[in-house]
Amino acid sequence: AKTLPVVILNRRVAGLHCIVPDMAHGVRRAAEHLVGLGHRSITYLAGPEASWADGMRWRAIRDSAGELGFTEHRVGPFAPTLQGGKAAAEVIAARRLKAVVCFNDLMAIGLMQGLQERGLKVPDNVSVIGFDNIFASALVTPGLTTVAAPLTMLGDSAVRWITATLTGNKGADNVPVSVPVRLIVRGSTGPV
Repeated sequence: AKTLPVVILNRRVAGLHCIVPDMAHGVRRAAEHLVGLGHRSITYLAGPEASWADGMRWRAIRDSAGELGFTEHRVGPFAPTLQGGKAAAEVIAARRLKAVVCFNDLMAIGLMQGLQERGLKVPDNVSVIGFDNIFASALVTPGLTTVAAPLTMLGDSAVRWITATLTGNKGADNVPVSVPVRLIVRGSTGPV
């Protein structure tokens, strides 16, 4: 970073130019959606403990709970994989949790599979939301409700900053840039 322009995507690192999705807004939209469906308790299915994104998402769940009046729970950490989500299904089913926001879409899809193996239906018994809007999110049944970051915008912003830095643009500073996210509602969420 001392010799070449460096841009960090999806996390903040002090002293470097960072471009991050607006996770607080994304979590808030997910929570508003679940509360609008009548859920008064929302569980965060945590990913890797050392993950910056995991910490930001959990913090946003807690903040949203205070503002929207629901009870928050945290389960995990689990691996951010299909297998991690399947393993978490045992805990979610045993605790009879009804609304789950997952660290990422892979975990959410694994959770849905694990719940189905235990005879639970999504969204009839458990509402599930993921993060990232990966390709498979629209292919699973039911389709996965997810918080999507604009990947093209992240990439475009990174290229613009590097180009500005290489051409000597003084406006290219190291202030973190936040890009908007959106909630994509599919069939994995439903009323209590």
